[in-house]
Amino acid sequence: MDMLITNLGILINAALIATPPLLFAALGSCFSERSGVVNIGIEGMMTIGAVTGAITALTTGNGLLAFLCGGLAGALFGLIHAIVCVSLHADQTIAGTAINFIGPGIAVFLCRILYNSSDTPAIDASAKLPKLFDGMFKSGSFAYNVFSVYIMAYLVFVVAWICWFVFYKTRFGTHLRACGEHPEACESLGIDVYKVRYICVILSGFLAGLGGAFVTLATVSQFRPTVIVGQGFIAIAAVIFGKFSPEGALKGCLIFGICNGVKSLATQSNIISVNIISMIPYVVTIIALIAFVGRANAPAANGKPYIKSR
Repeated sequence: MDMLITNLGILINAALIATPPLLFAALGSCFSERSGVVNIGIEGMMTIGAVTGAITALTTGNGLLAFLCGGLAGALFGLIHAIVCVSLHADQTIAGTAINFIGPGIAVFLCRILYNSSDTPAIDASAKLPKLFDGMFKSGSFAYNVFSVYIMAYLVFVVAWICWFVFYKTRFGTHLRACGEHPEACESLGIDVYKVRYICVILSGFLAGLGGAFVTLATVSQFRPTVIVGQGFIAIAAVIFGKFSPEGALKGCLIFGICNGVKSLATQSNIISVNIISMIPYVVTIIALIAFVGRANAPAANGKPYIKSR
């Protein structure tokens, strides 16, 4: 029984580590996609947020400030994506792909300039994100695994609720959903489609940047070129799985987070090859896309450049 409780604690702990970066990014993707702008550049925005968070933490020693700066760096890339896609009417898929190349490229360039390496130095524990109930429980216990985690691991669920509230209980949420379905009708009602899409795409970059910063400030404690690889696309898969809604994205990210927990438990058994175990989240991503992509109805105007009539 004790072993079962311990394993359950390890599973929950691993899920609370893996879910937040995916959920931040997925919530950001929901804003962009529902407003009518495809954003597959989430991966690049997470990467620039990750390196900015790491560099800021190493420079200032303030984890919360580093976390915020990671989000702002992602927002800057969101602004670039908005200018290219909303104002210049570029192909949104190509623009997002470009960001996925530019983000990691700039990240490695900054590391080379500042640290003469493709990695940053390890971040001191005092410069990382604060932990919830740190030091209150015995290390390795169920309570320690569940509660002594980084505070953002729990606050991200509050952010998810706020996003749901914005989507379905505010005028802005109504406008952004309408812009993703029929921008011409929105314009006829006096809604500034460009403004709504700009806000949503920049917000998607900000949330993706927060997700990337969480990885370097909580999960791996430094930036490496491979820290984000694949997570942005898993977040997008969670959005498709969740039918482009915040509550659906939350469910999808929890599933992928639990899969990461299963991976952690399976790794300890040493029965199955680590390489096979590492495939679990990606295999689940493929299965989810096969099973749900046909049922997920994207916004009608998603991916279609909108040109104002006047």
